[in-house]
Amino acid sequence: MSPLLLGVAPFGIVAGATVAEIGLHLPEAIGFSTLIFAGASQLAALDLLGRDAPVAVAALTAVVINMRMLMYAASLAPHFASLSPGRRALGAYLLTDQAYALTITRLGREPGWRDAWSYYLGAGVTLWVTWQAMTVAGVFLGDAVPDSVPLDFAVPITFLAILVPAVTDRPTLTAAAVGAAVATVGVSWPANLGMITGALAGIGAGFLHSVRRAS
Repeated sequence: MSPLLLGVAPFGIVAGATVAEIGLHLPEAIGFSTLIFAGASQLAALDLLGRDAPVAVAALTAVVINMRMLMYAASLAPHFASLSPGRRALGAYLLTDQAYALTITRLGREPGWRDAWSYYLGAGVTLWVTWQAMTVAGVFLGDAVPDSVPLDFAVPITFLAILVPAVTDRPTLTAAAVGAAVATVGVSWPANLGMITGALAGIGAGFLHSVRRAS
């Protein structure tokens, strides 16, 4: 987790600073980080609340952004099917891009790995503690961080750190390249359609490549 935390830490500071920027306080920051525990969703919801959008709209936006967790959960479910309902609920709460990417990559190398739950739990809790601490730090730092410090750049760096280890063969490389190209072309499209279209295009390209490779 250590390399990923280098990107998560400034991302958390941005989330905390955003809370302070829109006039909320430490309890709200802790509430957002604890209940939502998802950086992109938190920032989107905070941005909407800062522009006086209805709470229902902010909540719905957070849910839509986090819909990708359904795919992550479906991928991990067969490996954790034997766990108790309580542990599965805890695993669902701790599910993040980082914890998922590390765990599913390790499971791909070692199918049937018996320590998968402990590994996943360690990754998830480490990220949770770091995220909460950095969010609180962001609230107190607020405007103390100069605009010249590119904290926002931590977000793409974090996802690049997740992506690179997952590119293990030509189909995954094709998916990454096509997804990145389409998302870049559509960066100015409304409603964040560029990212969504890029994701779908990348998945489709990777799938077609794997099918052709198998045949």
